[in-house]
Amino acid sequence: MQVIKNYIEQNKARFLDELFALLRFPSISADPKYKDDVLNTAEFVAEKLKEAGADQVEVCTTDGYPIVYGEKIIDSQLPTVLVYGHYDVQPPDPIELWHTPPFEPTLRDGKIYARGACDDKGQFYMHVKAFELMMQTGSLPCNIKFMIEGEEEVGSDNLGKFVAQNHERLKADVVLISDTSMLSMETPSLETGLRGLAYMEVEVQGPNRDLHSGVYGGAVANPATILCQMIASLHDENNHITIPGFYDNVAVLSDAERKALNEAPFDLEAYKEDLGIEDVWGEAGYSTIERTGIRPTLEVNGIWGGYTGPGAKTVLPAKANAKISMRLVPGQDWQRISDLFKAHFEKIAPKSVKVSVVAHHGGAPYVTPVDSVAFKAAHNAIEEAFGKEPVPTRGGGSIPIVALFEEELGIKTVLMGFGLDSDNLHSPNEKYDVFNYFKGIETIPLFYKNFAELSK
Repeated sequence: MQVIKNYIEQNKARFLDELFALLRFPSISADPKYKDDVLNTAEFVAEKLKEAGADQVEVCTTDGYPIVYGEKIIDSQLPTVLVYGHYDVQPPDPIELWHTPPFEPTLRDGKIYARGACDDKGQFYMHVKAFELMMQTGSLPCNIKFMIEGEEEVGSDNLGKFVAQNHERLKADVVLISDTSMLSMETPSLETGLRGLAYMEVEVQGPNRDLHSGVYGGAVANPATILCQMIASLHDENNHITIPGFYDNVAVLSDAERKALNEAPFDLEAYKEDLGIEDVWGEAGYSTIERTGIRPTLEVNGIWGGYTGPGAKTVLPAKANAKISMRLVPGQDWQRISDLFKAHFEKIAPKSVKVSVVAHHGGAPYVTPVDSVAFKAAHNAIEEAFGKEPVPTRGGGSIPIVALFEEELGIKTVLMGFGLDSDNLHSPNEKYDVFNYFKGIETIPLFYKNFAELSK
């Protein structure tokens, strides 16, 4: 442990400088105008893997953005860890809410503010630096492979093809991912599962053009109004989702499992204060922890229509649109849920409008076995680094590719993240604590040590 701490201390400034350089790339995969920036980010990651000591480093082309691959095979008889992460980031909008520019990383009060600081540049780069540490100190105890993609934020469509075509190349004993969170640095935790995702876009079309709201209002259906009514109907008075068949295959936890889940430290008042809300909201009969971990949800991610510029323009809009995501739990198939949503949304549309529904992307939920060698290695590594046992939790987010890793490669995934729920992922002023960054670099080598020992 002291060797690890010494190496980090000696290289702290450089580790931060390199992360800041990575964060300056506006690698926004959702917006084509940033194509060159995304490609340049892939090249930067590849170069840093080479510098850290990886062999066979390649920027692998796909039908979309490239996947950066690298490996270090020290002995084919030793276990192999496949590290997954992503170098693309969410759009920074709304820009005006950032206190400092999103792609000019800023250090304030021990926190790094930048888009991608936590999701996922800061977290996957911990693995690159931990790998460097093990190489430089002669302490790498097993084989390692890296697969860092550039399309996670837009559905990972091409990663699935890459995995299917590279079974032998990606052969490993476990996938290790840091793209999740902990309860806190005082109460470390280890996620045992993720929710799945189904992402939809809907359009409600009314008249063939925008109309004068005084001349036509009250006689012609307003698509914005109709869209709001339709969306509102997707939850009932108990905030249950009203799509027929939506809950058919939802895995229900036992009372004992729910009790154990709710024993995780959680301060509801602090939660509300942090978010600036008077009260929480959600499905009746479940706690906040359950609502964000073991229950499916449906949320509006964006809604627009009509005139939204400065001043007034009295129009009845021709159409209105919304983006809607559903987080799914074990037992739910994202393609079936997408089909159920589409059928229901089309059915509830009044004849005064036309509706179109597009399913963008999705992924299956995932639960990792807590009795596996890899999970025990992660548990022991966190306990050694933090001085206390990690609390098992369920993550509310989604990493759609995780279930595919098991399907295609036949291996389990360990979710060892070091972010916090308060890190403003996907929001303005995303951040990552410097302490968390270095704590991750400290903990990851301990995982490898434990995994190698427990695998004997």
